[in-house]
Amino acid sequence: MKRILDIFVSLSLLILMSPAMLVIAILVKYKLGAPVIFRQQRPGLNGQPFYLYKFRSMNERRGLNGKLLPDADRVTSFGLLLRKYSLDELPQLFNVLKGDLSLVGPRPLLMEYLPLYSEEQAKRHMVRPGITGWAQVNGRNTITWEEKFELDVWYVHHQSFFLDLKIILLTFKKVLRSENINLNEPDFTGTKKKERESG
Repeated sequence: MKRILDIFVSLSLLILMSPAMLVIAILVKYKLGAPVIFRQQRPGLNGQPFYLYKFRSMNERRGLNGKLLPDADRVTSFGLLLRKYSLDELPQLFNVLKGDLSLVGPRPLLMEYLPLYSEEQAKRHMVRPGITGWAQVNGRNTITWEEKFELDVWYVHHQSFFLDLKIILLTFKKVLRSENINLNEPDFTGTKKKERESG
C-alpha cells in the first residue's frame, strides 16, 4: 500500500507541477548556470547509497585558496526562496518513482554521518527514507539532532498508511506557512562524541 501511494502521489505531483518545475529549471539555469540539478549521494534503505536530486540553490563561488566557500556564503536570494518553500526538493519526486525514496520516511542525511549514529539512531535506516517525515512536521530544523532521530525511530516503529497521510497533509500546511525553517543547520557531529566529551 505504501509503495502504491508513493507512485500514485509522486506521479500526480510531477504531472501537476511540471510547468512550475520547467520554470524553476529555466530560472536556475539563468541565475546559477549549469547544472540545473544538484546530485548528492545519500544513504537509503539499510544505509545503501543512492543519488538524491535537488534543484541547485547555490553558486560556485570559491575563496582565494580555490576551495568552495561555505554553503551559507553561496546560497543566493533565489536559492533561499526555493528552500523556503521546499521547491528545491521537487526533483526528489523522481527519486520516489525510482524507489530510492518514499514520500514519507526519515530524511536521508549525509553519507559521512553513518558512523556517527548510536545503535538506536541507526534504526532510522530500517525503512526507506522520505521527502518528508515525522521529524519534519514536529520541528523540522528547529529541534536538536537527537530529538530528530528520536522522532525518526518512533516513526520506524509506528509507521502506517494513515500516519503517512497525516504527515503528508501536515507537510503541505507547514510548507505553505514556511514554518520551522532554519537555513543554517549545524552539522551532526555525533551523539557518542558529545557524551564522551561531557563525561
